[in-house]
Amino acid sequence: MRPRFALFITLAAALLTVYIITFTMFSTILTPKPIKQQNQGIATVLAFALLPLSGFATDIYIPSLPSMAASLKASSIQVQFTLTLFLISYGFGQLFIGSLLDSFGRYKISLISLVLFVLASLVIASTESVYLIYAMRIVHGLTVAAIIVAKRAYFIDMFTGDKLKHYLSMFSIIWSTGPIVAPFVGGYFEVAFGWKSNFYFLALFGAILFVLEVLYSGESLQHFSEFAIKKITSIYASMITTASFTLGIVMLALAYGMVMVYNMTGPFIIEHALHLSPIVSGYSSLVLGFAWMVGGLVGKATINRPFFGRMVVNIVVQVIFVIAMLVVMPHLSNLYTLILFAFLIHVAAGFTFNNFFTFCLSRFPKNAGIASGLTGGINYVIISFLSYSVVAALPANDWHNLALSYLSMVVLSVLVMLVLRSKRDGLAAA
Repeated sequence: MRPRFALFITLAAALLTVYIITFTMFSTILTPKPIKQQNQGIATVLAFALLPLSGFATDIYIPSLPSMAASLKASSIQVQFTLTLFLISYGFGQLFIGSLLDSFGRYKISLISLVLFVLASLVIASTESVYLIYAMRIVHGLTVAAIIVAKRAYFIDMFTGDKLKHYLSMFSIIWSTGPIVAPFVGGYFEVAFGWKSNFYFLALFGAILFVLEVLYSGESLQHFSEFAIKKITSIYASMITTASFTLGIVMLALAYGMVMVYNMTGPFIIEHALHLSPIVSGYSSLVLGFAWMVGGLVGKATINRPFFGRMVVNIVVQVIFVIAMLVVMPHLSNLYTLILFAFLIHVAAGFTFNNFFTFCLSRFPKNAGIASGLTGGINYVIISFLSYSVVAALPANDWHNLALSYLSMVVLSVLVMLVLRSKRDGLAAA
């Protein structure tokens, strides 16, 4: 195992080096073009279309996790690690890409990243090595990080005031189309063509969006920042030391961590414990993706109500749902009760995410790329370690472990909200 792991580390380092060299080379060759006035509407639609890419990259092969394990002769925890590696690299990538986007622009970095994302997807679809898949998932994480942060910053570049707030509140709703559609499609791909077809689809999806970006999009950044390490470091420090901003990111991680824990355990519970098909697993993930969207819609509908008050009510409701799951399911344990309680818990999680995401992204409009990168980066770094740790401590055996996983993250959410209570003035402007 150790030589293979060393090979994986070497591949990951080599690919990261290739990514940096490719970016440096093409960033000097590609001339950023402005967005044409007649194409601005299409460019905005394309920006929204790319937001669910991270959801597609994580969720489309969720119904295929058991068959991937069998095909690759790997354990369940090894194939679950492909999700964790994506989240870690996606998180760390966002931490640092923001400063590059503010200095070199959004457009050409997005184009380069889309090309590398397509190539990594094709490599995954053509290999039988779980370690090569690990390396490619790191590439996926880095490239998707660049694309998503660039497109979040696009909206802050192009819009202001109520219109900006409106668009930001739509982010989690639009993003949730990935978790809704991806596992549903992935379940059918798995049954009809096998797990590799999911990654061929990702390659095709990325290639189509690349072509559309070349035709209709362009550079949204109006004022390029000097790439000065000292200045950038001071901006990072200022943001991170803003307590309400950092605690808001922790709340984001706990909310989406509940979704990731289900994603990593749900297919094994449904397909192994309940002996149902990958298609059922896909439908179940679709329903829970819809739950996330419902939570986002409720969050958007209540956006003008007092921030702290609505968040406290939401957390209390979530605690009630988790306790009800632990009380009811020993007496009525089946697919329907499992999905019902998970649905209710995910609605509350989606509500939390929508509200805190809008809050965090709107705090630092003058450094939109860095703020977007920090928000997403810290969020996903926490999610990756949190979800993997919870799944390792509470393996994907049955609904009981899933309920305990939910409970652990809800308890942490309550603790963070108690700390945020002392920062109430900072949240009042949200």
